[in-house]
Order: sequence, then C-alpha cells, then structure tokens
Amino acid sequence: MDQKFLARTISLVENEQEGYENLLLSLKPSSAIPVIGITGPPGAGKSTLINSLIKVLTGRGKRVGIVAVDPSSPFNFGSLLGDRLRMAEHFVNAKVFIRSLATRGSLGGLSAKIIEVLDVMKSADFDFIFVETVGVGQSEVEVAGLADVTVLVLVPEAGDEVQTLKAGIMEIADIFVVNKADREGANVFAKNLLNLVHSRLGAGTEHQLETAVIETEAINNIGTEELISAIEKMVLHKVNSKRPYLLAEKAYRLIQNKRMKDIHKADLLKKIEVEAGRPGFNLYEFARRYS
Repeated sequence: MDQKFLARTISLVENEQEGYENLLLSLKPSSAIPVIGITGPPGAGKSTLINSLIKVLTGRGKRVGIVAVDPSSPFNFGSLLGDRLRMAEHFVNAKVFIRSLATRGSLGGLSAKIIEVLDVMKSADFDFIFVETVGVGQSEVEVAGLADVTVLVLVPEAGDEVQTLKAGIMEIADIFVVNKADREGANVFAKNLLNLVHSRLGAGTEHQLETAVIETEAINNIGTEELISAIEKMVLHKVNSKRPYLLAEKAYRLIQNKRMKDIHKADLLKKIEVEAGRPGFNLYEFARRYS
C-alpha cells in the first residue's frame, strides 16, 4: 500500500482537481472490504475506541484504513484534525492509513465527498475501513447507509437520554458499545440497552442478527476483542438495506451538479437584469432555456 499515492489520490478527488472524474470512472472498489461506521455523541470515546481496535487488528496482521470526519475550520473549511491527532501513535505504522475529512457544512455528520473517498480506499488493499463521524447527534444517521456495520458508542451517563435517543439515532445501531464501562451505572445502562434491543426485535426489525451490546474500557483495551468479534459476525450476516437510498441521493447530486456545471448565478443575474424589464418577460420561459 503506497500511502503517499493514496493520500494524493484522495486529495485530488476531495478537491475536484483536474482529472478526478476520470479517476473515479476507473475505480474498481472491492465490496469485500467492510466499512465500519463508528458514531455517537461527543466525549463518548470514539477515537480512543478506534485506537484500541487498530492495535488489535494490526496485531493480527490486518491492514486498516480510518476516515475521521472532523468539523470544518470556519476560516479555510479544512479539517480541524482533532481525531487524527488522537491516533498519533499509529502514524508510522505501515498497516494503518488515517485520513481526516472536513464536513464542509455537510449534514449527517459526514463529508460531502465521503462516498468518493471510500471508493478510492476500497480500491486499495485494506482489510477494514473505519469511518468516525463528528458526533453531532441525531442528524448523523446518514452513516447507517454508508457503513456495512454501524457501531453506536455511548457512555453510562447517557442512560437518562435513552428514551430521547430511541426515536432517532438509537435505531441505526448494529452494535451498541457502552464505553468507559468502569464508571458507575455501566452495567445497568447495558441491561437497559439489551431490553431496548429485545423490544425492537419484538416489534419487527430489518436486522438479521440481534444487536449486540458490548461493554468496553477503550483506554485500557478492555472489551476490544469482543467488539471485533461482534463486528465480524455482523459483517457476515447483515444486508444494508439503507445503502441504495444513500447512493440514489448521491447520484442525484452528481447529476444535478453535472447539469448545472456551466450555469452561474452571476451570469443569470446579468441576463435577468436585461430581460426582466422587457414587456412580457416570463421567468418560467427564461428558466426553460437551461433545462
């Protein structure tokens, strides 16, 4: 895996530099590389958990790619790099590739270029790809369509919020992780999550496997092996029914952008300033010229 070449390729695609469209057309992304979404509220320990997962997986000889979606800088719209810095110990590991992407105002806790970037990475030789969202709350459910398996990371203190979360982000999880499980109330919280899983199964669910609830202490590498086993099991059995909806939305945006490529608001303004003063001006006839 040539990490420098991969990094340059991602930059070319993310910034829509010359030739990026031909590159995307030439990609042959592997469907055999599982994409694991790691999501949850800020402070739940997502980056620390990924750090622990990297240690175990690379110890098994696996090649791991990580996409950390960070908030955008308000000044240059670039990534703030917070999550990548917390994974600094893996920077020199040849089996690990870490990339930060800025949201650039995109909703859903993801980057506007996340699908393209993942297709580039799935054309490389990874065994696992992890995507960490910015942790913005219920709006990050988009990750459920992106990932083959979605891991929702929570902490014991979130116990009082379960009823609120249940209506939104809780329903995207394939695996619940109760991180910082050494804290008071962790066991009770995990049992409540199990009850939620059972009630959801009782009401009917798309999941082919029961949602696992794993207790971890990521900072101490406790529970990581159990989490990896749950992920591997889910990868083998789950069919992501939400993915076509995400891809259809992305295809719509790509087609829309392609058709609008040569249309600029400044040019429209100039033409309308000339024509709008003419008798019988019709806005709909004007717009039809561009459709």
